[in-house]
Amino acid sequence: MRDLLRTWCHRVVIRPLMRGACGLRVSHGERLPRTGPAILVANHNSHFDTLALFALFSPREAATLRAVVARDYFRVGSLIGWIARRIFGAITADRAWRPAAGDPLAGCSRVLDAGEILILYPEGTRGMPGVMSELKAGVAYLARRYPKVPVVPVTLSGVERILPKGAVVPLPLTVAAHVGVPRYWSGGDCRDFMAELRVAFAGASEA
Repeated sequence: MRDLLRTWCHRVVIRPLMRGACGLRVSHGERLPRTGPAILVANHNSHFDTLALFALFSPREAATLRAVVARDYFRVGSLIGWIARRIFGAITADRAWRPAAGDPLAGCSRVLDAGEILILYPEGTRGMPGVMSELKAGVAYLARRYPKVPVVPVTLSGVERILPKGAVVPLPLTVAAHVGVPRYWSGGDCRDFMAELRVAFAGASEA
C-alpha cells in the first residue's frame, strides 16, 4: 500500500506539478543516478526542493528515493511528518548531534546499504534565496564511509520563489535543475571533499 501511494502521488501530483505547472527544466539529466546506492545533494531554499528532485525521476525510480529531513520539524504525529515519511520515504535526523544519540549517520547508512538513493541537503536547513549557506560535513563523512558510492550535486534555481522560507501560498514559476558531475571519495580529508562540493554548486549557479 505504501509503494502504491508513493507511485500514485508521484505520477498524478509531483511530476505534473513540477514539470507542468512549474515548468521544471533539467540540464545534464544523464548524470542522475538511476539506481542506488547513490547520494543526491542539493541546495535548499524551499520545501518544494524535494518535490523538484523527485520529479527528476520516473515513478519506478522515485520509489528508491529517500529524503533526509529534520526530526524536530517533521515530527511523528504531525501531518507534514506523515507526508514526508509516506510519500517521500523520509528518514529523520537531528539538526544538532548529541553523543547520547549514537551514530548520526546510521539512518543514511541503512538507506545506502539497502541500495537506495539518498537525498541530502548539506546546508542542513533552508537558507536565504540565492545564497549558499555553509555546508555541513555529514555528506563528506558518508562519502568516506562509502567511497564507491557517487555523490551527485544538483543545483536548483527558481524553487525559492515558489515557496520560500516563511511563505504559505506557493506560486507557479519556472524551476531549473542543473545536475553536476558525480563525485567520489578519493582520500584526503573531509574539508577537501566539501571544498569540491562548494565549487560544484558555485559553478552550476554561474552557468
